[in-house]
Amino acid sequence: MNISDLAEDYLIDRKDGMRKLTASFLNEVMQHEAEKQIQARHYERTGKRKAHRNGTRSRSLKTIHGEIELDKPQIREFPFKTKVFERFSRVEESVRVAVAESYLEGVSTRKVEKVFSKFGLENISASEVSRIAKRLDKQVKEFLNRPIVGSIPYLFLDASYFKVRTDGRYINKALLVVTAIHEDGYREILSAAVDDSENESCWENCFESLKARGLTGVKLVISDGHKGIQAAVRKAFLGASWQMCNVHFMRAVLKNIPKKDKKEIAYMLKDALENECEMQKLAVILDGMGYKKSADTIDSFRFDLWNYKSFPRQHWRRIRTTNGLERINKELKRRSRVSGAYPNDQSLLRVAVCIMMDINEDWITGNRYLSLEE
Repeated sequence: MNISDLAEDYLIDRKDGMRKLTASFLNEVMQHEAEKQIQARHYERTGKRKAHRNGTRSRSLKTIHGEIELDKPQIREFPFKTKVFERFSRVEESVRVAVAESYLEGVSTRKVEKVFSKFGLENISASEVSRIAKRLDKQVKEFLNRPIVGSIPYLFLDASYFKVRTDGRYINKALLVVTAIHEDGYREILSAAVDDSENESCWENCFESLKARGLTGVKLVISDGHKGIQAAVRKAFLGASWQMCNVHFMRAVLKNIPKKDKKEIAYMLKDALENECEMQKLAVILDGMGYKKSADTIDSFRFDLWNYKSFPRQHWRRIRTTNGLERINKELKRRSRVSGAYPNDQSLLRVAVCIMMDINEDWITGNRYLSLEE
């Protein structure tokens, strides 16, 4: 397909056009890789030739533009290697391992076989699980223990809960995630840990680990209103401010508002977040309407809603919420729907960190997250 056809497809259907453009480009990349590995172009006669082509194999790939079908070249004499699928293999293999471990740990055969079929697997041995897991665990360990370089002014915290098999039964366990924005404006995923809950001691251990790796310069910590986080932040980062995520704050206030008044109060709450005096007036209004719990929620967090305003105005939109963590949580939940539960803590950590490594690559090589211009 030539560039004119691709342009025409893009004008008709932008999303479909981008899928075709991406597929065309990646197919061309793989053909170039095949030429380098074979040391010859199609039908070229040369003494440097190392191997021969053996057609192509269809393989799907999920991209930001949707799923695309690619033609992966096959080489007769040795396996074809490509960087196109390399960065996605960690996630795929980590999920395969989690599914296989579930089978070996006694999860419903019918359910596991359904998941197997999504990966095109008919049988999988304990030795294959061990081999893949060993390689992935090494990558996970390196990622979680890498040194933290440079000063980090903004820290974001969040916890998600997943079902994990413990002592023969399934319980909910917390996955603690820490991300950061460096002084140069780029984001980075710093750590992930599986724990029984997200209480104060769990977060303290997490922070101590980060400090041991080189974390310095923290000025603002953004999270939801969990008391364990607040207490741990006060102890671990003296001189830093804690910022209540404005989105989580709105959810907490609206949680105790009946449906009939929720929409109107949501508008009032959004406006009040721009003005501290208006927020105090809203607390009085809610108390007068009989919504004492919502009014108390406002009083509880009134000193921690506007700490972000002490920093450059061009940063405000990014540092007043934990929205930057949403992509991670969304992808983790999506992957968890495939396996349903995890056979052990390490299995959850393996899948989660493999996903995070790919997201982190996008963050540190993509566009700057914060503007540095005054």
